[in-house]
This record gives sequence, structure tokens and C-alpha cells, in this order.
Amino acid sequence: MTSPFYDTNEIRAAFSAAMSTMYRAEVPAYGQLINIVTEVNDTVLGDGTATALNLTPQEDVDRIAQERHGAIRLGTAQELAMMARVFAVMGMYPVGYYDLSVASVPVHSTAFRPVKRADLAANPFRVFTSLLRLELIQDAELREKAADVLAQRQIFTDKAIELTEKSERDGGLNKADADRFVTEALETFRWHSDACVDAQTFNALINAHRLIADVVSFRGPHINHLTPRVLDIDAAQEAMIAQNLPAKSVVEGPPRRNCPILLRQTAFKALDEQIRFPQRNGTSDSGKHTARFGEIEQRGVALTPKGRALYDQLLAKVRATITPAADGSNAAAYVAQLEQVFTEFPDSWREMHDQQLAYFKYDLADTSSRCGADVEIKELLDQGVLSISPVIYEDFLPVSAAGIFQSNLGDDAQDNQQSASSQAQFETAMGCKAMDEFALYAAIQSDSLAHCIKQLAMD
Repeated sequence: MTSPFYDTNEIRAAFSAAMSTMYRAEVPAYGQLINIVTEVNDTVLGDGTATALNLTPQEDVDRIAQERHGAIRLGTAQELAMMARVFAVMGMYPVGYYDLSVASVPVHSTAFRPVKRADLAANPFRVFTSLLRLELIQDAELREKAADVLAQRQIFTDKAIELTEKSERDGGLNKADADRFVTEALETFRWHSDACVDAQTFNALINAHRLIADVVSFRGPHINHLTPRVLDIDAAQEAMIAQNLPAKSVVEGPPRRNCPILLRQTAFKALDEQIRFPQRNGTSDSGKHTARFGEIEQRGVALTPKGRALYDQLLAKVRATITPAADGSNAAAYVAQLEQVFTEFPDSWREMHDQQLAYFKYDLADTSSRCGADVEIKELLDQGVLSISPVIYEDFLPVSAAGIFQSNLGDDAQDNQQSASSQAQFETAMGCKAMDEFALYAAIQSDSLAHCIKQLAMD
């Protein structure tokens, strides 16, 4: 029986495409970035170098052209709870918890994304969603004023709320309602150049933290970047510099490797945008705001807890001796140290698999083989009966995310303020638990293996 509801994968794909079109119009340099990424990906896929990446045919390759992640910063628990419901209509659920206060960024976050293998293959759109921690504003009067401003805004259209409630009540949306939902939900992410605070308040918020000003000062939580996936981030970085985009001096994350792990990110720095501040006499003051930027990412294999512990250990070892300077003055030395230290992390798919450092999808390379269920996986791989391909890392790195945030908030945005992590507080605000990314990756791996073993055991 055909379902009367439009597939959530289609709704998510339509929303992602609409977001990309809107952001290209708002930030013209984003279009330039997309062109760079498309050219680099076409080159990698066309010259044979993609073979070493060992991507799953069709599944991992077909999605790359449409792959994006966005980022949004919310101001209140009510906004976060409603955003979770809106994303659920698109088949996107909270995965992981990120405390960025340890890097002096006053937010904690999760990633809303699809979680099942088939849904990720259909469209892996994800949104890194942050909630402002007002308690980190030290000035009590300013903290109260910020809370008052946030309490007065409604970031969702009435129709978006209505359609979200309808989807929850009925179990989905038909095609016409889904199309309207995409249009209405998009309004939450749109840029507004009119501030909802006066210039004096804006400057006070800036002095507290640039990100606080970005969240509080506008009537909606505009998307602050939309990130395409590139297969060779170093080539893309070179192209950005060649085209005079103000690129970061250092690619965040692990070093360049034959077998990429986790996530590498770079960006062009946020641009000054004209805004208007309301005055009591009904006129407005003009000003500038720096918030939105262009980011690209290269995704590798998802690491197991053991692999992630090794990654964290090696990164800490690097940063104990050198950290990348904001002005890029020590970029070459940092990259050299990063590459040297990370030689301790195995750089072949099979080594990572055998040492249980990363997650993999299994496939039958020899469909004529038969065996019992108790056969050793290593033996099947050695015999060429099974093949492996990396489970793509779908999430984010706290250090990388914080690095990108800080570099685009301005060098003077950094401070030493830290606070205790509060995942329970975040999940209470969201109205649900964040899923464990390790469990999701492990399920993809175990399901693929079970499928292969079932086929091998068939008479």
C-alpha cells in the first residue's frame, strides 16, 4: 500500500537544496566556494585518486554533490525544543553533545542529522545546532537584558509550527504540505539586516562575546555557514587562496593522510555585513556585523572509542608543544608537528580495521563463496571473500568546531572563561536525549556484517 505521506528523505533533500539557493543569494562568495568544491571533486573522481578513498560505490559517491551541513545558534530552551521538532519532520535527530565553553565559546551543541544508513545515503544533510549559555554572561544586568530580548522573539512562522504539529499528529505530511513546510521552515534560517537591539546594547553584547551578540541581536537565528563536502581539502584550500578568498591559515583536524579519518575543516573568514540598529525616535543607525562565513570539509572514516582515544591523545601531544596562532604565523610549524605526531596512527584501511580503530561496512567481494557463521572475519578478508569500506564520519569535532568559531569571531573574541559541561541541562531544554554516535556507527558496521554472513551461509 502506498503511503499518503511524502518521504522524509525527500523533504530533507528539498530543504537542503532550498537552503543552498538562499545562502548563495545572501553570501555570493558561497557560490564561489561551491564552484571550487565541484571542480576539486570532479578532478578527484575523474583521475583515479578517489580509489584510495575506498568509498562505497554509488552509496558514498552519489551523495557527495548534494552533501551539506549548516550551523545555527539558538537563544532559548524553547527555541531548541521547537527546532528539534521541526528537524524531526525532515528525519533529522540529535546526535552527540558538544561543550564549546572549554574553548571560550559560550554555547553547547548537538548535530541534527539522519541516523540510518539508507537515509544517510539518500541525503546526509546535517545541522550543527548550538544553544547560547546565558549564564556565561558575567554582567548580570546585560544577562537580564539579553534574556528579555530573546523572550520577545518568535523565530518560527505560524505556518511552520502548524505543519510541524500536523506532521506529529498525522504521522507525516503529504506532498503539498511538505512543500509548504520547506518554504516556511526556511524563514527561520534567513538573514535579517535589521537588528532588534540598539547600537549601545549591541556593542555591550559584543564586548561580552561576539557570538552572544550574534545570537541575541537579531529576530532570527540566521544560518551562519553552509558547508559542502570536498574530497581533497588541501587542493580546495589552495584554490581558495588562489582566488583571493581570505582562507584560514591552517586546516582544522587531523593531518592529510592516505586514509582520511574523522573530519578536516577550513573556511574563509567571516565578512563584514551592513546592519541597522533601531532608535527610539523611529529612525535607525547603520553599523556592521561579522558572523557568516564560508566553510568546507573533508570527511573520513568514523573512529571507534579506541580510535578516538588515540586521536585525542595524539592531538593533545601536538597541542602541548604548539597551537596554531590566529594570525597564521606558525602555520607551517604546526602542520609539520601534526604530521609527525600522527605517524603513530595507522594509515591503511586494513590496519585500522584489524586494530579496531575505525568502523567499516562489509560487502561480499566473492558472491560464490559459502561458509559457516563461525568463520573468522580476518580470514574472509584475507581470502578476498569480504571487502571493507569506511563508515563515513557524519558528526563534528569539538576542537575543530571551536577553532572555526573562534577564527571567524575575531582574534579579540577569545577569553579564558570556562564552565562545567551540562549535557543534562541541554537535553532537558531540547526535550529529548542526544543519540550516541558510536552506537550508530557500530550498528551500521554490525548490520552490514550480519547481512554478508547471512548470504555466505545460504545453501
